Amino acid sequence: MIDEKLRQEKLKMWRENLKQLEKQLQEILIKKGQAAQEGDLSENAAYTMAIEDSETARVRIEEIKKIIRELEAGK
Repeated sequence: MIDEKLRQEKLKMWRENLKQLEKQLQEILIKKGQAAQEGDLSENAAYTMAIEDSETARVRIEEIKKIIRELEAGK
């Protein structure tokens, strides 16, 4: 069990990280939409990269949410 003050500081940090990552994901999705308008998606590197970046961001968001849930539970 960790010190309450430390737990609250960690929660604050992880929530801020989550907020920043969710903002990044929105920016990636905008870029993905813009890239999709450029034509043939099978040869569109910007679109492929945006898909990969969005998946990476989603995985990180889920990892951070798990950390936050564990901290909230006092683990």
